[in-house]
Amino acid sequence: MIIAIDGPAASGKGTIARALAAHLGLPHLDTGLLYRAVGAAALEAGVAFEDTAALAALAAGLDSARLDAEALKAGPVGEAASRVAAVPAVREKLLRLQKDFAGQRGGAVLDGRDIGTVIAPQAQLKIFVTATPEARAERRYQELARRGEAVTFEQVLADIEMRDARDSGRASAPLMRASDAVLLDNTGLDRDASIAAALALVADRTGRS
Repeated sequence: MIIAIDGPAASGKGTIARALAAHLGLPHLDTGLLYRAVGAAALEAGVAFEDTAALAALAAGLDSARLDAEALKAGPVGEAASRVAAVPAVREKLLRLQKDFAGQRGGAVLDGRDIGTVIAPQAQLKIFVTATPEARAERRYQELARRGEAVTFEQVLADIEMRDARDSGRASAPLMRASDAVLLDNTGLDRDASIAAALALVADRTGRS
């Protein structure tokens, strides 16, 4: 069984995906980490975001087994990830890795922005997780504040809105809800309630509780 979870930044899709994977005993891939890793590598190497060939080379050399999720959550890396994700050559290099993960025996849970539309359109369950920009900005602001990063809510909201526009407007695999995806708007839900709602969708669609 393949479960595809898509949504914009700070919607909680990763938290939901990890919980579903643990509950169902399935492997999980946060595809956003792949783009964050390329973005982080570009920042570290001083590669310009306009240098598509160099960005593609970084993507081709990515070792998905050595991703440091915690280190890749830093604020500047998120912006870099959104920029490299808009580069078709980068997406092409990472496409096969993601498709292979989705196609492994027994299934998998993947979260990102184009899982249900590009990576695994054959998924048995597709969930599009979203919330208002303000709610998502508040979540991200609290996360960054706990990490000791000096940001304001207004800065985080502006970043969220800019990333939404870039992710939805890019020519290659834009962020969009698949026609057969179930909408989960968790604006007024906390973490546990969001996970419970997703588990209910799994039970309803697949019969697995």
